Order: sequence, then structure tokens, then C-alpha cells
Amino acid sequence: MRRTVIKTLALAAALIALPALAQQARTLKISHQFPGGTIDEGDFRDRMVRKFAQEVEKRTNGQLKFEIYPGGSLVKPVEQWGAMANGSLDMSLYPLAYAGGRVPELNIGLMPALVTSYEQGLRWKDAPIGAELTRIVEEKGVKIITWVWQAGGIASRGKPIINPEDVKGLKFRGGSKEMDMLLKAAGASPTNVPSSEIYSAMQSGVLDAALTSSTSLISFRLHEHAKHVTTARDKTFWFMFEPIMMSKASFDKLTPEQQKIVLEVGASLEKFGMESARADDQRLATVYSQAGDVVHDMNEAAFAKWREIARASAWKDFEERIPNGKKLLDMAVSVK
Repeated sequence: MRRTVIKTLALAAALIALPALAQQARTLKISHQFPGGTIDEGDFRDRMVRKFAQEVEKRTNGQLKFEIYPGGSLVKPVEQWGAMANGSLDMSLYPLAYAGGRVPELNIGLMPALVTSYEQGLRWKDAPIGAELTRIVEEKGVKIITWVWQAGGIASRGKPIINPEDVKGLKFRGGSKEMDMLLKAAGASPTNVPSSEIYSAMQSGVLDAALTSSTSLISFRLHEHAKHVTTARDKTFWFMFEPIMMSKASFDKLTPEQQKIVLEVGASLEKFGMESARADDQRLATVYSQAGDVVHDMNEAAFAKWREIARASAWKDFEERIPNGKKLLDMAVSVK
């Protein structure tokens, strides 16, 4: 009888422990293509990922932990979308337009001259365009966690590039199918490489010039090969959506409380993302000037020329080629 009671108590204790075992710490992997640093120093996108990881781990009492792989060290830049979609990668800070080859609608995340300010881009989140973009992304197995936009500028090995006529005959990196269409319509020869490969492409002469975010223009040290830079301090036709994203398969495995924490922490970092990106628009001029490069800004007149070409090339193609392209563009344009 005594042995039976002891066995019964042991079994009861094991059953009570099962929920606790189920809540043991999970380690999620975050891969991104940007240079690594610390939570306080370096590329703000890496810092934002580290801030996210630190706060989520704190708020879940260590139930969720994170391993961060910068510089494309775990998954190559473009392939991070597919890895999240199939559940083999948990998270990434990912330029959404990189997935445009698989999901053409996502090229709207880098549509030339469509978004014109950080505030306008962030307002997508609560507008119909945000709801539709969220639906499309989640149907493909990925979830948007933090809404982040970045403005971009132009690094050039030769002449300054401000107006559309300045790009004629140049080998140029745009960053998306639609941005390449704009450049081609203006007379350039587009070459598609991830931002992490621009440095070597400019060094070898594969590229004469490149469009990318202000932060990437700094972090990837393009000033070492450029002679001119056009900043986004005034006007730019290059705004890219680069959110923190999560595999929906990974998100769905979290408890409801963990999901709530992940979304709340993600939203809390949007101000940091916007302020950091805007600060880099200003810092870009300092970095390139100190390197001996000539700094230029784009004015309203130059922007208007680019937008006219964008409407006739990239926008027109998106409307005609994508089944719901016109609907998406109309939704985006309605956000002021």
C-alpha cells in the first residue's frame, strides 16, 4: 500500500510538471543581412533587432530567447523570405521588396516616388493598404511585427546624380523590379544585387552607382568607392519598407501571452526605427563629406521629374501586370 501511494504521488507530480515543461525556454533565430554590432552601437537595424530580443526575453521571463545572425551569416539575404515562409527561419529584419520575385504585390514596398515621408509610410499600418499588405504577407506564411521605413540616397563613382538625365548609360542598382524599371526608363542599365553586395560591385566596376537606404550607404562603407552622394535630407524617390518579420509558423507556436508580448514590443520599436532612419539621412552627409566625397541634395523640381517617369513606367506596369495592382496603388496613394 505504501509503495502504491508513493507511485501515485510521483505520477501526480509528473502530470503537474507537464505544463511547466511545455513552457520551457524556446530559442528563436533571427537572421538579417546588415552589419552586426551591439545593442548600443552600430547599424540601427541590428540594434533594433537586439532591443527587440532583449525586451521580449525580459517580458517573457526568459521563456523566449533569441540567437541573432547578422551579415547574412545564417541565411542569404534574399532567401530569408522563403526560409520564414516555410518555417525554417523564425525571424528577420527584411526588405520586403526582396520577396517581389515570389510575391509580385510586395514590390509596392519599394515603389519609386510613392512614399514621400516617414510619417506617411508609418500611416500605412492603420490604413486599408496596411490591412491588405498584412493579409497578403500572412497568406504566404509570414507576419509583420515592426513597421519600419527607410529613405535612401544615391552613391556614384563618377558624376553627381540628381535629375533623371544624370543616369543615362550608367550601370545602376535600384533595389527592386519597379525601381529598376524607373532607372531603365531614365536611360540607365539596372543591375540587381542585395545591398550587402553593393560594395564589391562598385569596387569591381560592375556598378557605376547605387540606390540604397541612408543606413546602408553608411554601414556598407560605400563612401570608399563613391565620389558623389545624393542624400534623402530634402527629397528622395526611394523609400523602402524594411520591417521586422516573423515566420507565421513560429508565431503560431507561441502562447497567446507570448504573441501579445511580441507584437507589443515590435510596435514599441517603431518610433526608434523612424528616428534612427531619419538621423542617418543627416549623418550620411557628414560621413561622405569627411571621406572627401561631394554631397548633394534633391529638390522638389528634381523629385517631380522622377515621379513623372515613375508613373509612366513602374506604376503603370504594376497596375497592368499585378491582378490587384491598381487597387494596391490607389490604397497607397490615398495615404497622405
